[in-house]
Amino acid sequence: ERLTARDNLTFFGTLYGVPAGDLPRRVSDLLERFGLTERADDRAGGFSKGMKQRLALARSLIHHPPVLFFDEPTAGLDPEAARQVTTLIEDLSRQDGRTVFLCTHNLEEAQRLCDRVAVINKGRLLAVGTAEQLARGLWEGLWVDVMLQTTPGADFAARVRAVRGVLDLTGSGEHYAVQVQEQAAVPALVAGMVAAGGQIMRVAPREHSLQDIYFKLQEEARS
Repeated sequence: ERLTARDNLTFFGTLYGVPAGDLPRRVSDLLERFGLTERADDRAGGFSKGMKQRLALARSLIHHPPVLFFDEPTAGLDPEAARQVTTLIEDLSRQDGRTVFLCTHNLEEAQRLCDRVAVINKGRLLAVGTAEQLARGLWEGLWVDVMLQTTPGADFAARVRAVRGVLDLTGSGEHYAVQVQEQAAVPALVAGMVAAGGQIMRVAPREHSLQDIYFKLQEEARS
């Protein structure tokens, strides 16, 4: 912490074997990218937690690594600093094409940042995949909430249940919940409801959050 931000990056760049001719440019570019240019020659010991975390991220990129591992990168940060760090991580993975492994207990953070997730319980891998894949494996079908403009005819529910891909239907009047086999069946459901006389105002497939998935997996692991 007695080194300046610039000296930190220069020192670690030297350890990583960055060519001396490239190092000053890389350091300047990273300081600018992480919003540290104005404090480049101040000692890191006087930085806030958020600034220290940004400097650590910049330091990890000085040698252009193709893979990055982050362990609780937003732990102990205030909401503003945490958002800055997660935005930077998002940019690193989605704009620069790097592979990022993120270890976190913040499920909202994981859902926002990760293309694929792995859930671990006591060192055992419970599941891995996209959130959508995990949800499909835990719950049968997909529930869709539908709001109609007016109450349909008496045979509406029966005609909708007969639509291919529909597993169940509940509700009455202008509000219905329909269970379909998979997301691909939703267009057929909408077409079937219109054919049955429904004037559709809103169709909203229910999405299970990563938190729902996490607790369901943990519950199954205990049973």
